[in-house]
Amino acid sequence: MFVTGLVLAAGGSRRLGEPKQLLPYGASTLLDSVLRTARECDFDQLIVTLGGAAGQVRDQVDLSGAEIVENTAFGTGCSSSLVTALAAVDPRSDGIVLLLGDQPGVTDATVRSLVGHARTAIGVSRYDDGRGHPFWFGREVFGDLAGLHGDKGVWKLIESGRGPVTEVRASGNIPLDVDDWDGYRALLARGAET
Repeated sequence: MFVTGLVLAAGGSRRLGEPKQLLPYGASTLLDSVLRTARECDFDQLIVTLGGAAGQVRDQVDLSGAEIVENTAFGTGCSSSLVTALAAVDPRSDGIVLLLGDQPGVTDATVRSLVGHARTAIGVSRYDDGRGHPFWFGREVFGDLAGLHGDKGVWKLIESGRGPVTEVRASGNIPLDVDDWDGYRALLARGAET
C-alpha cells in the first residue's frame, strides 16, 4: 500500500502572535518534533503545508524528505491547506494520514496502527478521552476532501454519516495541540510529566 503523510503547518498563529510551528519543544520546535515522528512512519510520500511564516519555517525547521506545498489562503482555515495539498498527492497513493504540525504527541505507533487497521475510507484514532488525530482518508474520499471549507471541515466530513468511519484504538488521551498560550503551557507541562 502506498501511503502519503500530510502535515498541516500553514496556520497563521493569530492567537499566539508568533509562529507556533517554531515554538520551542524538546530540543527543537513543535514542527520539528512532528516531522521527526512523520519520518519514523516511513511514509511513501511526505507533504508539509506552509503558509503563515513560511519563510521563517523554511529557515529554521528541518524539512528534509518532505514536499512543501504553500497555502496562500491559510487564513481561511486548515481545510484550505488540505485542499491545496491534495494536488500534490502522488497518483499512486492509496490514502493520506493527516497530522497536525502543532500536535507533537502523536506517535509513529499510533499512525502505523491507524494505517494497518482502518477498514473504511475514513479512519480516526480513538483515544481514552475521545476521537482525535491522526486521521486516515482513502483515495475514494479525496473528492469529498477537495470540497471542504473552514477550520472544522474535516470533522464535519467525519461526522456527516456519508460513509462508514473506522475507529482505531490509540493509547492514552488525545495528544494536545497548540492553539494559544494556555495550550502551549499545557503541552509543556504534560511533556514534563512523562
